Amino acid sequence: MWPMAAAQFLKARISPETKRLVQAAAGEQLVTESMWLKRLVIDALRAAPKSSKGALAKREDNLIAARGARLYVRLRHEDRLLLRERANARGLRPATYVSVLVRAHLRDLAPLPKEELVALKRSVAELSSIGRNLNQIARAANQGSRVAGSQREELHAFLKVCEALRDNVKALIKANLTSWAVGYAEPEN
Repeated sequence: MWPMAAAQFLKARISPETKRLVQAAAGEQLVTESMWLKRLVIDALRAAPKSSKGALAKREDNLIAARGARLYVRLRHEDRLLLRERANARGLRPATYVSVLVRAHLRDLAPLPKEELVALKRSVAELSSIGRNLNQIARAANQGSRVAGSQREELHAFLKVCEALRDNVKALIKANLTSWAVGYAEPEN
């Protein structure tokens, strides 16, 4: 659609019955009468012969190509409240939340907020540390060193830490997917 800076108007006088029909049509599409009329005009121009379409197509291409172009969406009051609630639960502004959701839907991505990404990075760092320790123990065992009782206990501790970390990452992934579906993570039992 055209940017909000457009200041040109089209004027027409219509009957009260036509006005009621336009109001009803606009209401069905959840847009203003002005937006409904603008869409109607643009659709008519698109259907016009090629000779008059050139300027319109070029204008639309420029708007689509503009990075960060704004998109205006009308929401019902109750939907706006839900949007605000879900965005707050994710620690995002409502517009950012909508942008992330749309991008995720269009590109089939699973969005991951900063806090959850940081938690996953910490988990990976912990696993790397455990892996280095396990490599040292394995190297010593492969060189013929006997694995002492304390090292066996360390191996069991490492195994328990890895299992707990695995379970925590699984729970984080499940909570992430749930929260994007319902707007918040399910409380743990």
